[in-house]
Amino acid sequence: MSQVRVRFAPSPTGFFHIGSARTALFNWLYARHTGGVFILRIEDTDRERNSEEFLKLIYDSLAWLGLNWDEGPKVGANGGGDFGPYRQSERGHLYKEYVRRLLDSGRAYEKDGAIWFKLLGERYEAFDEHRKKTVIKVKGPAVVIEDQIRGRVERMEDEDFVIVRSDGNPVFHLVNVVDDIAMNVTHIIRGEDHLSNTSKHVRLYEGFGVKPPAFAHIPLILKQNGPGKMSKRDQGALIEEYQRRGYRPEALVNFLCLLGWNPGDDREKMLIDDIIRLFDLPGVNQSNARFDDKKLAHMNMVYLLELPVERFVAEATEFFARREKLIAAELARTESPLDQPTQESRRREAAMCLAAARAAAEAPEYFRAVLLLSQPKIKGLEELPAYTAYFFTDDFPVDPKVRDKVMAKGDPKARLRELVEALATMDWASDTAIEEGIKALALRGGFGFGDYQAVARLAVSGTNVGPSITGMFRVMGRERVIARLGRWLAGS
Repeated sequence: MSQVRVRFAPSPTGFFHIGSARTALFNWLYARHTGGVFILRIEDTDRERNSEEFLKLIYDSLAWLGLNWDEGPKVGANGGGDFGPYRQSERGHLYKEYVRRLLDSGRAYEKDGAIWFKLLGERYEAFDEHRKKTVIKVKGPAVVIEDQIRGRVERMEDEDFVIVRSDGNPVFHLVNVVDDIAMNVTHIIRGEDHLSNTSKHVRLYEGFGVKPPAFAHIPLILKQNGPGKMSKRDQGALIEEYQRRGYRPEALVNFLCLLGWNPGDDREKMLIDDIIRLFDLPGVNQSNARFDDKKLAHMNMVYLLELPVERFVAEATEFFARREKLIAAELARTESPLDQPTQESRRREAAMCLAAARAAAEAPEYFRAVLLLSQPKIKGLEELPAYTAYFFTDDFPVDPKVRDKVMAKGDPKARLRELVEALATMDWASDTAIEEGIKALALRGGFGFGDYQAVARLAVSGTNVGPSITGMFRVMGRERVIARLGRWLAGS
């Protein structure tokens, strides 16, 4: 078999969708599995909707996911090649040349200012109920598609179709076939929703006298709840969102490869080298795959847990700085002002992220210790601002429901006063030492560890969730903990 050449051909007309990322991934994996070539081709013929901002987002998203392209637009270390240009807006001369070939061979004709592709076969008139008019039909054999995933598919094409609009712009069917011929594409791996186009494409290949490439139509990604394909409007559909939320790209790639493909066993977490080795088209499912954000969040947490500490700390540092700038920019926009409570919440988060970023620079050992407590508990970096707020600022919110629940049980203020007194002389060398000190205090008064823990956690952090109370105390330090407990006693 000649060298495999596959292509991913996105349009820069919107945000980068998770379905597009999965299509790019399957093409990339097949190219890497076979030692082939992965081509990036930009379908930018829609002048009204194209955006250089969206084009940059495609490049950035592919690079973030690690999907380097061998041929295509030259961006950094990616791209180049002998079959360019790789933007359809720059290939108009080629489309005209191929249309001329069809016209000269009698396989295309002009009508109503447009150019139509002519099917072969006996012609007859028929009344179309949907369009309420008589149309010219063409009697001929079904188009047979030996799909690498779906098996044998037969579809009828019984009407000539437009390949160049009356305004002179070539249509999707023509430019895709021409580009795939000109770029020597051997396999077309794309979403199942394109299967309906394939019969037209096969007829165009025949019109050019070219054997069609192998087709492989991958299953759709269904929305998490309810029927239908996942759209750009659905929660969790945009790759940019996962970058912003601090997800691990390798976790997202691992998750995406399992949306419609099975390695042949029950394992889920896989190294990219193993995925490349095992990936093949026969392993792709025919049935559609349902998106599951909880499963993705869990997989991301697994990858975060395995990050080396120093890398986790470095990425958290970058996340806090990036998050603070993002919120500041959001608050600066005036065209869609946020309501007052939301603005206040955003300002508090921005201040906390700024404080965390400063701590990373000015108190790196303290910052590192906080992150060590957090790494085993969070599902993604996006949770860090809320999870660690009280470590970096005294201006943290207090959960009113937790406060009411904790303060309604027994005499929590009395327990807190006892704890403040004991903490002043308690061994602070380790989590175990702090825990034993609190247990000894509880034993002397006939109470349990929880009678002190709940109110102490509330006073120090404003909530009832987080790392262990002993780890929290140890990292924050005796002076800060006692000060916060004192403030709570004075103000509660």
